Amino acid sequence: FAHFQAAADLGHAGARMEAARLLLYGLGVGRDPARAVQEFEQAEREGDVVAGYFLALLALGNVLLPRNGRIDARMGAAVRADYPPALLAAAVRFGRDVDPRAQARCIELLQRGVALGDPLAATLLEPRLRNGEGCDADAGAADALRAWLDECGIAPLPATSARSMHAHRHPRVLTFADAWKPPESRRLSQRPDVVAALDLLSADECRLLMATARPRLERSQTIDDEGRRVEHPLRSSSDAGFDPVHEDFALRLVQARMGSLAGVEFTHSEPLIVLRYVPGEQFHPHRDYIAPSSLATRQPESGNRAFTVCAYLNDVEAGGATRFPLNGLTVPPRAGAAIAFRNLGPAGQPDPDSLHAGLPVARGAKWLATLSLRQRRWRGI
Repeated sequence: FAHFQAAADLGHAGARMEAARLLLYGLGVGRDPARAVQEFEQAEREGDVVAGYFLALLALGNVLLPRNGRIDARMGAAVRADYPPALLAAAVRFGRDVDPRAQARCIELLQRGVALGDPLAATLLEPRLRNGEGCDADAGAADALRAWLDECGIAPLPATSARSMHAHRHPRVLTFADAWKPPESRRLSQRPDVVAALDLLSADECRLLMATARPRLERSQTIDDEGRRVEHPLRSSSDAGFDPVHEDFALRLVQARMGSLAGVEFTHSEPLIVLRYVPGEQFHPHRDYIAPSSLATRQPESGNRAFTVCAYLNDVEAGGATRFPLNGLTVPPRAGAAIAFRNLGPAGQPDPDSLHAGLPVARGAKWLATLSLRQRRWRGI
């Protein structure tokens, strides 16, 4: 940090941007997000478009910076500069739009990312080329990408039938405002209170979550009363959690949309968790709210877990439904769909009706992304 700061003081915009990142995440220096924003803004004035990308990423949270049209302008500049995370986020955004012009733009941006050596772009582009999603099917190009990914040790992703269902007024204009608008949903149950959105996530977003989580998967664990990580007594699965330092713009945008299903800002959420269940694995009946006896050690100023959002990422061959045993509601896993349910009653008290379970997977694998949303803001950015 000291060397980056010294170079920044001499006018090196790139060094200033790196010093700002260290300040933002508390790496090698005390965490100071407000000062990080100041350094990003100065680096941006000095011509560093990557600093603008990070300012756009932070503005998604609407905490340190306002969530406004500057997000689009900053991301547009980063895309024009061929910054790979910006290319990926823009491709995923255009990929949500059913208009053929937006789909073509998505393919073009993914190809630019691949040309720059971005394996995530290749991971998203390969199934599009193979299946003819937004383009003519091209088995030869898909095979070439698959060969490169195999050399990198990146296996094919599970199939996902999630769809692009949205239509924007200007399909070739890069805008992100739709991410935090409440999606179309329907209520499945009053007690417990459960709502569902059939097409919350696109195929690109489902693949992005699976591809980003897969290298970090570990056997599911929990924290005991003494703060130790122990094997989870109710869940037999593997999962990956995302610290803020792992979050790029595209991942934060997905979380913003997941939070919008519950009508809650995603900055109220604990870290995003992606889970994988293989045949025989399940999550026995449980409740997600934190027991009052444990809340004092788990950031109590944020309140309890008011909502849980579960987004299904792939096509499960058999099994893996989410079941609410007290009223008999069963929700089959459908790629791209999501449910949100309340864990607390009207007065903020734990709701015993929120008991739910992930039924055993019979064939294939089940991939699931979850957000636990607190009553008040949990994240500082």
